[in-house]
Amino acid sequence: MPDIPFGFSLPGGQPPDPNDPQQLQQFMAQLQQMLAAPGSGPVNWDLARQVAAGQLAAAGDPAVTPYERNAVEEALRLADLWLEPASALPSGIQTSVAWNRNEWIYKTLDVWKKLCDPVAGRMVGAMSDLVPPEARAQLGPMQSMVAALGGALFGGQLGQALGSLAGEVLSAGEIGLPLGPPGTAALIPANIAAYGQGLELPEDEVRLYVALREAAHQRLFQHVPWLRGHMLSAVEMYAAGITVNREAIEEAMSRVDPMNPESMQAIALEGIFTPEDTPAQKASLARLETALALVEGWVCHVVDSAAGDRLPNVAKLGEAFRRRRAAGGPAEQTFAALVGLELRPRRLREAAALWSALSEHRGVAGRDALWGHPDLLPSEDDFADPAAFARAQLDFDLGDIDFGDGSATPEKPTDPSA
Repeated sequence: MPDIPFGFSLPGGQPPDPNDPQQLQQFMAQLQQMLAAPGSGPVNWDLARQVAAGQLAAAGDPAVTPYERNAVEEALRLADLWLEPASALPSGIQTSVAWNRNEWIYKTLDVWKKLCDPVAGRMVGAMSDLVPPEARAQLGPMQSMVAALGGALFGGQLGQALGSLAGEVLSAGEIGLPLGPPGTAALIPANIAAYGQGLELPEDEVRLYVALREAAHQRLFQHVPWLRGHMLSAVEMYAAGITVNREAIEEAMSRVDPMNPESMQAIALEGIFTPEDTPAQKASLARLETALALVEGWVCHVVDSAAGDRLPNVAKLGEAFRRRRAAGGPAEQTFAALVGLELRPRRLREAAALWSALSEHRGVAGRDALWGHPDLLPSEDDFADPAAFARAQLDFDLGDIDFGDGSATPEKPTDPSA
């Protein structure tokens, strides 16, 4: 983690120098302001945004050029055309945009709040519990300062994690969750350029492959009405079972000396959150991993089908993205350590093979009809034998099912073998 105490920093993202009276005074004024206005939730999101912005300013966040904006719009337009025969779901793109890294944070922050606030709330509660019961009555209004300190501590380090993520993500939907505004397909040109250099592949080819993935995500989340809530609730259910290691909090807080900013630089929250080893939590984890794998597996299969012989390096790009999603980048791993959430589709390859088998046996329309209701989707057990699951679907006439959630009834398969 970068050395930013509490997530507090001076302009440019640097921690204050304890030997510089002016910098120290500025830092203490910042601390006083934070304690005076703790915010309305368990995370100080204003501080998180400030820290992320400072980190990006120090690392560099180039503005999107008109050329890049046009290139992104054209790539997403072409990607949608290529996806037409590969997907029964229509285009989900209402707006095509190119973001810089700061814009990615700003546009996705509302969803991060939903994902992180429950976990942060338990940490702040655990910090308050460190105060002996007999001392709480004497603290009175000071109790709110404890909550503010916890919110700032978590907000600062969450800002660092989001700032690091912003330097890696290639699009709005890359991690498999609907983070951006509905109907908005967004690419981050600066990150795509850096990623393409690492792969030693032409930037325009990498951009188009990323656009295909983003456009495929948009088709799913725009035209499967229940999917957004299903994915976010899977994350929330798993987060609800994450416990707080109070010994780790107590040990971290014992190193804090408010008069010595350097003492705060040593604080790190990794390891404070751990999943409960209970059947309910294991079931929540399996549900989350299966949901992520099904979404990402569908995207990988559909994109590779659409790209076909059109992209010279489609095989290399597909394999690189599968590895990237299955392993997670350094920033994603940091985020997982911080909040206890691993947003990785562990069974991505099995899920992609399952969607491929469904395409073979039921055709494109029959495959995508399974998104008509969550009960129709494959379970984790079905990953073991994709062909058997695909053949079993031939016994059902999905067009006769009454979808009572307001979603449209899928078209019946047109494949003669169905």
